[in-house]
Amino acid sequence: MTDQVDPQVVVVTGGATGIGAATVAAFNSRGHQVFLIDVDTEGGEKVAGANPGAVFIPADLTSESEVAAAVVQIDDAAGLLDVLVNNAGGFGVAQGIEETTLEEWRRIIDVNLTSMFLMSRAAIPLLRKSSAAKVVNLGSLAGQTAGWQTAPPYVAAKGGVHALTRVMATELAGDGITVNALAPSAVLTDRIRSLRDQDALDATASSIPLGRYQEPEEVAEWIVFLASPAAGFITGQTVSVNGGRFMA
Repeated sequence: MTDQVDPQVVVVTGGATGIGAATVAAFNSRGHQVFLIDVDTEGGEKVAGANPGAVFIPADLTSESEVAAAVVQIDDAAGLLDVLVNNAGGFGVAQGIEETTLEEWRRIIDVNLTSMFLMSRAAIPLLRKSSAAKVVNLGSLAGQTAGWQTAPPYVAAKGGVHALTRVMATELAGDGITVNALAPSAVLTDRIRSLRDQDALDATASSIPLGRYQEPEEVAEWIVFLASPAAGFITGQTVSVNGGRFMA
């Protein structure tokens, strides 16, 4: 992967755990100014403390007013934004359509898709101030297929992420802003460990042609690449990083 030489101002949503935390570390280790936004105050402060110079901003990304306040804080501190990583998301219960309540449906859609819309919309003025801004949205293999041991609203939301990525790329191309989605699969985060027992983890690993889960740090390296000049002519794409589990 190609490292960015000049320091960037980077925002990572959902930066308190998993892929988000690994992404904060990846950008921070390269000397970039990183702001991480998360509703998890304890986790966010821990990640910021482990990455000197990183700034944690507590916010509920499904709240329009809290997103707006977070962006004001970034504007006051940095004045622009070079990279927005829309990573916040996830689901808590693997269940089918018949078991999914309307409350759960709305909550998962909001966490995974509405939050991305709110953050992106609020951040566009700061992205326009950059000479070559990049947006990286975290999609999922679940948004490309029917999903496996997942949840219907999560699958629907991630499909929406991929579609929203194309819309954003089209609308922002005239500003020189690239927008791409990353579609990982079977990332061995603490959330996945809590959702699946060892038999389920082993079954997932055996379903992947490369025979293993990927680590959050591997996904973070792809995010860094899509935010680098080397990816400057890529936009509107969903990049699959799934160990061969889905080939198109």
